Amino acid sequence: MKPLDRILETAKSAPRHIVLAEGEDPRIVEGALRAVRAGIGEITLVGRRSVVQERLEAAGGKPGEVRIEDPASSALTERLVNAYHELRRSKGIDEVAAAAAVHSPPVFAAMMVREDAADGTVGGAVATTADTVRAALQTIGRAPDVGLVSSFFLMMLCAPHHAKKGAFVFADCGLVVDPDAAGLADIAVTSARSFEALAGKPAKVAMLSFSTAGSAAHERVSKVVEATRLAHAAAPGLVIDGELQFDSAFVEAVSAAKAPNSALNGEANVFVFPNLDAANIGYKIAQRIGGATAIGPILQGLAKPANDLSRGCSVDDVFHMIAVTVVQASGGKSSG
Repeated sequence: MKPLDRILETAKSAPRHIVLAEGEDPRIVEGALRAVRAGIGEITLVGRRSVVQERLEAAGGKPGEVRIEDPASSALTERLVNAYHELRRSKGIDEVAAAAAVHSPPVFAAMMVREDAADGTVGGAVATTADTVRAALQTIGRAPDVGLVSSFFLMMLCAPHHAKKGAFVFADCGLVVDPDAAGLADIAVTSARSFEALAGKPAKVAMLSFSTAGSAAHERVSKVVEATRLAHAAAPGLVIDGELQFDSAFVEAVSAAKAPNSALNGEANVFVFPNLDAANIGYKIAQRIGGATAIGPILQGLAKPANDLSRGCSVDDVFHMIAVTVVQASGGKSSG
């Protein structure tokens, strides 16, 4: 089964309620209808009711297929404003500012998730990544067992020209600019959990560098070595190795030559880059030159799922991100 098909099947087996913050965008509306009709979840669209309704009708939506919540008139608004005020009053947010914030669709959607009115949220087709992530961080917050909220891209190698096929995680490609060793270790452990939830098989984590097994000496290499040690200590059962160059982690023959004692044997499926420069460049090369399908950035480490779309996203991207968010909300497990 192809990786995306597995994610969709997992989502269908344990559907969840996902709120989409940008319900006035036609791509979001089409993706929402597709998700409902595929049976992967219940969908709420946030936006001006008249505009969302118009978009739904234009897309062939039937009455009652999806919910609509307009912050200006929703029965949820007062409850969410009160909850937001209580959450943020220590930061100087008064009732007026709380009401203004909750009338913003990204905050309204994130507060729905915080208040258990939905299981996860997706935004970013219109809002910037900064606005989407800020809303999630300030409202949903970090999971109690995670030190750092980070992100990853789910990279799908499924084309005929791909010598090695399957799902792979690249982290962190969208959020943490320059993690220290402790942050990098946290990204590694969290990314491994994310991969296992979405791909349904054990993670094999490569801590990437320009050096393999001591071939170069530099403080940046030392950071990756220390991060690998910390990740080992935090998750003793995790298969992880570093520092490794990408080819040593991905190609068995190169691994045998450069890192013969590596536990990965060139079979890594989770790749942790040393900083955002390397990660962002790496995933875009894989996508644009290598022809990989890139889904993300997917946020990890939050108390409840919230994910970010590219502003250039397609309907397919919206649909797939909804499915990923459903799987995250169900813990990667089917209801059966």
